[in-house]
Amino acid sequence: MIRVRDAHLHNLRNVDVDLPRGQLVAVTGVSGSGKSSLAFGTIHGEGQRRYFESVAPFARRLISSAVDPQVGGIEGLPPTVALQQSTSGGGARSTVGTVSAMSNTIRLLYSRVGDNPEGLYSDSFSPNTPEGMCPDCQGTGIQHVPTEESMVPDPTLSINEGAIKAWPQAWAGKNFHDILEELGYDLDSPWQDLSQKDRDWILFTEERPVVTVHPHRGADQIQRNYEGTWRSVASYLTKTFRETQSDTLRDRTLRFMESHTCPTCGGRRLNPKALKVTYAGLRIDELGALPLADVLTLLQAQPRDNTAAELLLKQVIPALESAVELGLGHLSLDRPSATLSPGELQRLRLAAQLRSGLFGVAYVLDEPSAGLHPEERTAVMDICRRFLAAGNSVLLVEHDMDLVAQADWLVDVGPLAGEAGGEILYSGPIDAYAAETPTSRALHSRQLQLNAAPRDAHGELSLHGVNCRSIKELDVDFGLGQFTAVAGVSGSGKSTLISTVLAGLLRSTATAVSDNEEETGWSVRAHEGLDQVSRVVQITQKPIGRTPRSTLATYTGLFDAVRKLFAATPAAKEKKWTVSRFSYNVKQGQCPTCGGAGQIEVELAFLPGSYSTCPDCHGARYNPETLEITWNGYTIADVLALTVDDAAAVFAEEPPIARALATLQSVGLGYLRLGQGAPELSGGEAQRIKLATELQRSRNSRRGHTVYILDEPTTGLHPADIALLNAELHKLADAGQTVLVVEHNLSVIASADRVLEMGPGAGADGGRIIADATPAELARRDTPTGRALASRA
Repeated sequence: MIRVRDAHLHNLRNVDVDLPRGQLVAVTGVSGSGKSSLAFGTIHGEGQRRYFESVAPFARRLISSAVDPQVGGIEGLPPTVALQQSTSGGGARSTVGTVSAMSNTIRLLYSRVGDNPEGLYSDSFSPNTPEGMCPDCQGTGIQHVPTEESMVPDPTLSINEGAIKAWPQAWAGKNFHDILEELGYDLDSPWQDLSQKDRDWILFTEERPVVTVHPHRGADQIQRNYEGTWRSVASYLTKTFRETQSDTLRDRTLRFMESHTCPTCGGRRLNPKALKVTYAGLRIDELGALPLADVLTLLQAQPRDNTAAELLLKQVIPALESAVELGLGHLSLDRPSATLSPGELQRLRLAAQLRSGLFGVAYVLDEPSAGLHPEERTAVMDICRRFLAAGNSVLLVEHDMDLVAQADWLVDVGPLAGEAGGEILYSGPIDAYAAETPTSRALHSRQLQLNAAPRDAHGELSLHGVNCRSIKELDVDFGLGQFTAVAGVSGSGKSTLISTVLAGLLRSTATAVSDNEEETGWSVRAHEGLDQVSRVVQITQKPIGRTPRSTLATYTGLFDAVRKLFAATPAAKEKKWTVSRFSYNVKQGQCPTCGGAGQIEVELAFLPGSYSTCPDCHGARYNPETLEITWNGYTIADVLALTVDDAAAVFAEEPPIARALATLQSVGLGYLRLGQGAPELSGGEAQRIKLATELQRSRNSRRGHTVYILDEPTTGLHPADIALLNAELHKLADAGQTVLVVEHNLSVIASADRVLEMGPGAGADGGRIIADATPAELARRDTPTGRALASRA
């Protein structure tokens, strides 16, 4: 047995629990109950801590300050391996090959066994290294070139009227403007009337003259000359694009450059030497473009006539077999990971673990069913059983009750979330759990209620000739005023159709609220009904921020109203303090040590950075003077420490704040603290915060017809929380708005007015509408989702 004693990480209440080794243990509980704190923070955290004890004392001291499982002790703990949930596929250059690590072996094959590998090493076959990348496009396959048309889109304007749109903003742009003025260039004539020689010099010269600038200042400003160095517009854009670390600045720069396939490598990303080498009759980019199933067949047929071939093929073929077995045979090694569905990413990571061959470890899996269609989830249980058969233990943090029901042992954490959770409600055999708890009710009541009275549409939004990735010439209609679930196996094209194509089209024609990046590479030949849509709201699981400065209170906007209350107190008025004094982002009020973050970032060169509580303000964020002001007995730091549920009682008489808090409660977030920072929030919590914020705004205004787009909003949610979220989404449809949800959860699909199912398979086998029906109609059809609904109806 694994015996955990006095676990008190986060909201865990000094719990003791015993877990059997060599069995499948499901850890359950409502969202925020503490189950991840137990499985990952405590059990896996202690496993990590023990491993790190083997490193040098100095490094161990640094690591132990960042990794603290906060547990009295754990007996019988084997080494742990964690596979945590992630909706992110990595950076811009991340691919299926890099996520799965198969690209490393493939590159070694080409460098050791290829037909002409002399002088080339594995890095020579990577577009991400200086040795392998095409020198003219830096391994991207695309060249970005500034042209006169891209830098000066409206030649009828003069320079003074803003003709050079590509110039940087603020002081830097004014600097370039003033240098041209000092050089005597015509700034008042239309750009098109300037001589070609002058236009070319301004845009493309490599000359860098230094000019004394006499800036025009206001009467109350300091009049001071300075030496300004000229840089042509093209030179500025090229240098900025090459060197900036800011995604925002990089995106702005790209708007003023023309992009086309690199003529040197033809879009193949590699240098000419690497592209000459072949293995199995293919160059490495050609092999990378094949479906994994074809790569497996090809490599299985290759001779193992030397040691290198034998070793490398023995390494890569099992990885390919695992990927194909998990239904990923349609993917290619060069497929950007950002284009993968969450389910494909999950299975790709599971495939990597399957071939690890570890024995005697405890695998801690974080909701491996996330992003998977119900029919695909049988593969998850197969993997868990294979881990067990290999002599390992499995801890499964899971919300899917169909999977939980197949576990050997259950640990239920609760009873509720946040401070109302953190207790062990049950630890024992799965069949013996019969208490009256949210998990027990969900476990023993899995029958679906199919929507018996679907809403009628009051209009249609029609797309014709949709093309994007696996979707080819698709025609599709969406009912306005309905709740539509878009279903299908992972990789079938659901997110591509809804979150990329439809959302992108709506963003171009309606007022948009979205934190999703614009994506290119899609087209729609014709469309109808867009004029009926005033707004599109796209809500994703992206974080509400990346540092503790972004909190629940600030993101929702309710903190503005709170600060006004503090600024209106007699004590604040006497000191002549305004609302800004009560912002932890303003120097006057913030703690000088942590700058108002409440935490200090601990940077380790060899580990991801982490945060520790500020030693001076102890997490309060403010300096002592600011904390002297109280409102109804609370300091501003006290307010941030309140949970949403507690704050609802405190601010019951303050309508703007009370309404915002009530909306957060309605989506099941009453357990979160108002000052909870973004790094502490899960993707599911972030998505619900965004939804609550938007619900509050929508109820306070009349903005015309809105289309709400959500992509797998139930990820990370307990069935009890899903019921709350689903009810709120249906209220939007009840109000006449349109709700489109890409979803695998059967209870959400069963409640929809209409289900669009894509498929029948993934990749090239998907991209089509295979069913357009009500849930009741779909349950009578032989499709993946239809069969899943029928099995639970």
